[in-house]
Amino acid sequence: MVRNPLTPEERARGERLGALLRTARGDRSMTAVAASAGISAETLRKIETGRAPTPAFFTITALAAALGLSADRLAAECAAADEPEPLTA
Repeated sequence: MVRNPLTPEERARGERLGALLRTARGDRSMTAVAASAGISAETLRKIETGRAPTPAFFTITALAAALGLSADRLAAECAAADEPEPLTA
């Protein structure tokens, strides 16, 4: 199966997601948060650094739960920058 290359917008969204998760993790260790979410620390590292810009839905929901975040909030904050600025005359 060939995967289509990501668009610049998809890459930027992945970077925003990673930054949000890194901020939410705060001073907690990556290993502890990953274990709480049931994923590997390497998977979390890839998501936080943007090297895995399109993680699986269940991975994100598990991370959101481990960090005490709403999946809706994560989605809204990641998608907000995708919306074009309103045109003003």
